[in-house]
Amino acid sequence: MDIDVRGPRFGAAVTTAVLALALILRSPWVLGWQTLAFAVGAAAGVQRSPYGWAFRTAVRPRLGPPREFEAPEPPRFAQAVGLVFAGLGLVGFTVGPQWLGLAATGAALAAAFLNAAFGYCLGCEMFLLLKRATVRVE
Repeated sequence: MDIDVRGPRFGAAVTTAVLALALILRSPWVLGWQTLAFAVGAAAGVQRSPYGWAFRTAVRPRLGPPREFEAPEPPRFAQAVGLVFAGLGLVGFTVGPQWLGLAATGAALAAAFLNAAFGYCLGCEMFLLLKRATVRVE
């Protein structure tokens, strides 16, 4: 079942704010929350993530009906990519090296910002590239 394209973009905006806060504070607790949000999004789908729930219950009822939909697989893959970067950032902030925490969190922040501000999902594009690379041509 396809999903409303505005949901993942809303999630990316919240993710941008959370990751920026994690970087500013260099907080493993804030980054830990985001890591958990990525894990739920990767395992259960973006529509079941905490930010997907917030969109569905608080934001979407105030918007008009969706005009655009997308397959859930690319955003779900993007959540898995975000989970890897947030996990690396968490390792860097908790056990070191500190630069790993900063770099991995910064990379995740950049990707989330691109999606929130411009609607360009790097993880989704990675998914499509991998899918094209693995499709057999007969």
